[in-house]
Amino acid sequence: MDINANIESPFVMKVSFDKLLCKYEELIHDDNDFIASNAKRVLKIANNNPVLRGGFSETKIFKEYEKEISGILQDAFNPILSSNEIKTASIPFHNLIFNKSERFKSIIKNAGNNFEPELLNMPESQRYIIACNIILNFCYGYDINFKRPFLYEIPDENGVTRYYKILYNADFVEVKPKPSAPKITQKDYNELLDNFENIEMWKEKFPPNSYEFNGFVISNIFDVTDDQSISNIKSTLIGSEKRKNKSFVKDFRDVFQSLFGIKDIEVGFSLYNPMDDKFERIYGAGMNSYLLNDFDTAQCSDTLCEWSYHKLLIEKDIFSISDIDSAYKISEGKNVPHISVLHKQGIKSAIFAPIANETGLMGVLEIVSKNPQELNSINANKLVDVMPFIVSAVERSKEEEANKIQAVIQQECTSIHPSVHWRFVQEAKSFINQQLQGEEPSFKKIAFDNVYPLYGQIDVKGSSEARNFATKMDLEIQLNQIKSVIKRASELDNLPIYQQFVFQIEKYLTEVKNNFQVDTEQKVTSFIDEDIDPVLKHLKTDSKLNSEIELYFNSIDNQTGAVYIHRKKYDDTIALVNREMAAFLDSKQADAQKMYPHYYERYKTDGVEHNMYIGEAITKEDSFNPVYLYNLRLWQMQVMIEMENAYYQMQSNSKFPMKLDVASMILVFSQPLSISFRMDEKHFDVDGTYNARYEIVKKRVDKAFIKGTEERITQKGKITVVYSQKEDEQEYLRYVRFLQDKKYLDTDVEILELEDLQAVTGLKAIRVSVLYHKSEDDKDYYTYEDLMQEINA
Repeated sequence: MDINANIESPFVMKVSFDKLLCKYEELIHDDNDFIASNAKRVLKIANNNPVLRGGFSETKIFKEYEKEISGILQDAFNPILSSNEIKTASIPFHNLIFNKSERFKSIIKNAGNNFEPELLNMPESQRYIIACNIILNFCYGYDINFKRPFLYEIPDENGVTRYYKILYNADFVEVKPKPSAPKITQKDYNELLDNFENIEMWKEKFPPNSYEFNGFVISNIFDVTDDQSISNIKSTLIGSEKRKNKSFVKDFRDVFQSLFGIKDIEVGFSLYNPMDDKFERIYGAGMNSYLLNDFDTAQCSDTLCEWSYHKLLIEKDIFSISDIDSAYKISEGKNVPHISVLHKQGIKSAIFAPIANETGLMGVLEIVSKNPQELNSINANKLVDVMPFIVSAVERSKEEEANKIQAVIQQECTSIHPSVHWRFVQEAKSFINQQLQGEEPSFKKIAFDNVYPLYGQIDVKGSSEARNFATKMDLEIQLNQIKSVIKRASELDNLPIYQQFVFQIEKYLTEVKNNFQVDTEQKVTSFIDEDIDPVLKHLKTDSKLNSEIELYFNSIDNQTGAVYIHRKKYDDTIALVNREMAAFLDSKQADAQKMYPHYYERYKTDGVEHNMYIGEAITKEDSFNPVYLYNLRLWQMQVMIEMENAYYQMQSNSKFPMKLDVASMILVFSQPLSISFRMDEKHFDVDGTYNARYEIVKKRVDKAFIKGTEERITQKGKITVVYSQKEDEQEYLRYVRFLQDKKYLDTDVEILELEDLQAVTGLKAIRVSVLYHKSEDDKDYYTYEDLMQEINA
């Protein structure tokens, strides 16, 4: 097989030992007899095997002349050092190794059967261009620092991956242009500096097979697994604590000066804010941004031209400008902002590298020089090896910043809904930047003006009565148990005090059954704790009463210290109702947010209440239209009906320990209002005296009566919409008709007036019965009465 087969390259390659043998021809006249004798030995091998000097490209020659090649290379692969040195003889751009030190053989053997070492950092797409750079050096004298560290990644005998750096000795290589090869001019060279990745341009100037490559390379290989050179970059990268250190920027610049081998370069950074598509300055001692120059923040589209914007933000790829003065002259009159801002700062060449991970761009690394052509598309490739560490460090830095921002928000505020989180982040960043600049930080007021409120609740109907009924049942059970024990004690020991206890217990039983008051529970509990429990603990010592008293105490709940049977059913039901209804509403809210972002909060009482605010100020975009408000109002009404259906479906499936009814209500407030975050109370509230009317109505309206009656406005089996404006009535009647057509609502629409509330008059309500389904898949619909008959059957 020919080593040139199936490889596109500017080289026609031959392995030849001619340049090495020329060295031995010089040594044959050396004064040292041993050196001269050794040179004669090597030359004798070559003279007997002319193919080794003339060159060959067939791989079978390596096998045929294995012994002879080894003899010629004996000095380079000294047997005394072979077990220690890691060394190979090979052909560039191939994995073909034809001579190895014993140490290298051992490393490959330990890696496992059939392991073939492959070069890292030698992408197939770049091999052609790297070969062209070798030609520029060998044939035209352009000393381009294109070299990158080439590595082998080889597992050891324990399966641990180790890294080996390869240093090539090209002393025995000769590169010559064929007569047909185009001559490279200074203009060609300048053009190539800015087009490292333009493979077609390189092929045009260095056509395939237009140069002869004769010779071989010797690779000196070193284990760099523990090497700290790149860790120096990692240790000096961006971090909140390091940014406060004045030496940070200098240390970081020094690392890159070493990496590029260029003294006169500077390093800057720009953070990327994806929410606003802006670049932002990093605050800290000595930090700079050459893209932003004098600005703290700027739109990316105002900072970059269309091409560079696409390169950095879309492709997330490195780009460079090797001659900014020349680019500035060409771009005069055109919109190339990054060229203008660099030229203004006296920068002559620059490299910009995106700091990006799988989630997107996080920032831009800026490397600049006051000298033209020092930074270019060729040596920009040096960044490929260090960018992963920069990305990792910036990820950590952003995580630390996010944690710090969250800590400030949590300290100054509370858990924040995603729709307004951006505003808190904005203020927290400002708070932190004030700290970094040595100022006394303050967290400013966060407010949103001209937003429309929506309020709704699904509340357990008659919750107080249900709780009282459960309490009465438990107290009766406990008092009767105590009465039984005390009567038994009186039979065993006829003490008047026992008769007095029985009398008191019967009085409490009568009060619980017939005249239960707000303080009845507290009076009975105090009587039991203070008078009865000490007596029962004393009587427990009597073996005749021990089992009865033990049975009583076993019926007492450890946490409440009382019989907790019916109250537990009630409390468990309320907790389960709250959990299920809140989860249902939250899941529906995820879809509503996709329609149009808005603020949402919900909280649990004897049911679930929710607030929503929608408007331009919250979305931060010039996109709000009243249609989104109308859509959210209709969504709210429909979802609350679905919540009622979900509740009664769970009740029919015996999911709740106790059967309780719920009633739903929506409050309409047609005027936009202002809300602000109350730092002391850690939640949003309305601003202004007029807007406070909305909060008053929210707190009182569900207890309001229909005018001229003692009937509450909210009723089980019905949804109630409270409003004050005729326009609201017309709007919601349209929604009612739509939902009637969809079989969500019945036909019994009522328009009702409410009794005046304190400081609030003129409220009206639309009330209409909800239609229910027995299950999610059930297509039939039922009135509340039908459903109750079904559940109770």
